[in-house]
Amino acid sequence: MSSASRSLVVGTRGSALALAQSKIFREAFEASHPGLLIHQKIITTTGDARSTMPLHEPTAEGAGLFTKQLEEALLRNEIDAAVHSLKDLPVETPPGLVLAAILPRASTGDLLVSRHSGGLAGLPKGAVVGSSSPRRALLLSRYRTDLKLVPIRGNVPSRLAKIAQEGAFDATILASAGLERLGHDTSVGALQVDGVMLSLEFLDWMLPAPGQGAIAVEARYGERATELFSVLNDPITARCVEAERLVLRYLGGGCQMALGALATESPAGIFLKAVFIPTAEAPLRAADASAPSPAEVAQLVADQLMSP
Repeated sequence: MSSASRSLVVGTRGSALALAQSKIFREAFEASHPGLLIHQKIITTTGDARSTMPLHEPTAEGAGLFTKQLEEALLRNEIDAAVHSLKDLPVETPPGLVLAAILPRASTGDLLVSRHSGGLAGLPKGAVVGSSSPRRALLLSRYRTDLKLVPIRGNVPSRLAKIAQEGAFDATILASAGLERLGHDTSVGALQVDGVMLSLEFLDWMLPAPGQGAIAVEARYGERATELFSVLNDPITARCVEAERLVLRYLGGGCQMALGALATESPAGIFLKAVFIPTAEAPLRAADASAPSPAEVAQLVADQLMSP
């Protein structure tokens, strides 16, 4: 950080949602540190540049698909922080970097966005639902075996546009936090896209991806700037998402594992519930536990999920 300029550089992807999340961070930081300014640098990730790469197939190349270039910029000292959707971050943080802050979590839920009224029950037999998330697709298939689940790529506005255009898709599933950060009121049960009214239904039974709804600030370990970012850390959110991400680590998986997990504060410390579908043909496994620390509760839940 330059003492002369009194400013820091934050890296972000260029999607509408990433920019909205970066704005949330910048405004919170500048309110906490009057006189310090944040300048934004847009960085194109592999996931942005290669829009045809299938997200539903876990590959070595796909690890950190939306985060790797931001981390590389951090390690080259080109930026002072990177702002991520926490659910996009691999569970292993590169040497020299640290999650300096986890901002207060938004809604963790998933929404069915459909051309048809009536939510999930209102989808016609054989309806095509677009999702590149194994978690969402496999959980949805347990509720409606007749649906056709196909991959869909694109940022939130482009996926909404694909549903609004009659033809390829009847519906998709999106994180409510993303829609809300883009200015959509999810409480009204509908939204208009390109002149088409799409219905919204909260899928209360669908556990979110680990870290869903949380914004992470990644920075270099041990630097003064990193200490400044840590003021924004929300301890409750940080403990809960740590537990969720540790389950993912203990199971040996990445972002494309069909795992749903949600942790909340409880009198015992942390209450964590999770569901796991090892393969498309395997039965769903469910687990829950309470424990004082993220590591303890994550291990209890992971042990249950790994039991035959």
